[in-house]
Amino acid sequence: MSNKDVLIERIENKSAVIGVIGLGYVGLPLAVENAKFGYEVIGFDIQSNKVQMVNECQNYIGDVLDSDLKEAVKRGKLRATTNFDFVSAVDIILICVPTPLDEYQQPDISYVKKSTEAVSEHLHKGMLVVLESTTYPGTTEELLLPILEKKSGLKCGEDFYLVFSPERVDPGNAVYKTKNTPKVVGGVGKDSTTIAAALYRNVLDGQVFEVSSPAVAEMEKILENTYRNINIGLINEMAIICNKMNINIWEVIEAAKTKPYGFQVFYPGPGLGGHCIPLDPYYLTWKAREYGYHTRLIETSGEINNFMPQYILQRSSKILNRFKKPLKDSKILILGVAYKKDIDDYRESPALRVIEAFEKEGADIKFNDPYISNLKYKSKEYSGIQLTEKVLKSADLAIIITDHTIYNYDFIQRNSQFIFDTRNAMKNVINKKNIEIL
Repeated sequence: MSNKDVLIERIENKSAVIGVIGLGYVGLPLAVENAKFGYEVIGFDIQSNKVQMVNECQNYIGDVLDSDLKEAVKRGKLRATTNFDFVSAVDIILICVPTPLDEYQQPDISYVKKSTEAVSEHLHKGMLVVLESTTYPGTTEELLLPILEKKSGLKCGEDFYLVFSPERVDPGNAVYKTKNTPKVVGGVGKDSTTIAAALYRNVLDGQVFEVSSPAVAEMEKILENTYRNINIGLINEMAIICNKMNINIWEVIEAAKTKPYGFQVFYPGPGLGGHCIPLDPYYLTWKAREYGYHTRLIETSGEINNFMPQYILQRSSKILNRFKKPLKDSKILILGVAYKKDIDDYRESPALRVIEAFEKEGADIKFNDPYISNLKYKSKEYSGIQLTEKVLKSADLAIIITDHTIYNYDFIQRNSQFIFDTRNAMKNVINKKNIEIL
């Protein structure tokens, strides 16, 4: 039997050992799903605290059920380690590490590179390597492939197999989780694609869509989030224009939603957050420069979205001026610092830049978030406060940045001097005399 046939057989009979590098928002749910299905899974992470928590059945990812993690570990189907020597024991390795931007808004793929180098030390015949981390088109074939082949002396497509399959994790999504979200797979050669598709079809309920190359899969992931970035930029600009024209943008959106075709709804807000939408378009703008192309529309939408925290500051300043209060020394209460509602993730949250903008003007900033008690931004640490009647009444201005469902908005309205609602969270509050919306 060929290496391909052997590996597919091991996938089908669940004797394949799967390794997952990076036990974060992408990697841990994927590791648990594979373990639930019956595979032996080894999780790898450089953070010893994560490894310890997994091995002690302590869940730290909201999209993973505590019971699922506990069962996988107790049954011996999932274990975690910081020792990458164990890569030699796996048949399939899934790389799910961060791909942030550096200070110059350029892709930082150092985590991907280091992970690939670690895999190359233990690469063996019949092994499948899958990159799930979002990155620029060409990463799999231009970075991973040379590292894996050179170090191991093995040939891709014959001795081992290489694939890009982008993660599609949406923290807090009540409908789509790792298990039922459709998967895109693009390999270096047809055999690589076939093997990876067999794995995902075995484990996941969502459709597995095969594309012709890793570059296509890499680009489609960038397209997904660039599409959202641009449309959010559009609606944020519409919100700014509507405010100038004294038109309620939220009512405009509700009216536009009645069209049964040709319109998809997006909502304005204080800026973009999370691990994908604010970052992914910059991978493409960076790569496009190699081809002498300037991504004007993408960069313009980025400028609009990045401006929103400053716009929140400007609008807040005008509100305070009505009460003859300057920004300096004003008491500002930020409600919600997570990048989206009902989660505990504040990566790239616009709340961070809103807080920074107010602090530069000398305002006294406090925050409350029912899911986040402490946060760190640019080496500065912040502690949240309890949301009480006294706290609300003492604030000159309360600003809703994240519209958590758990908030009692009637309570907030009754006890606040004034509220700037950037998410239309107070839409069902009857008394709106002290509320201004974005």
